[in-house]
Amino acid sequence: MNRQKRDRNERAFNKGHNAGAQGHSKERCPYTAVEHRQLWLGGWRDACEEKAAGFLIK
Repeated sequence: MNRQKRDRNERAFNKGHNAGAQGHSKERCPYTAVEHRQLWLGGWRDACEEKAAGFLIK
């Protein structure tokens, strides 16, 4: 069976979350499209908040 491609919006959010969890700067966002950039930054912000609250340990 072929794997179904992931939703691009979900992928942008998840990649941003991973970058934030690893402590990367928001300047490293690879997206230029406004919609995907906003989702990536949203995931990045969520991860930074979780890290500050002590939920993520890395």
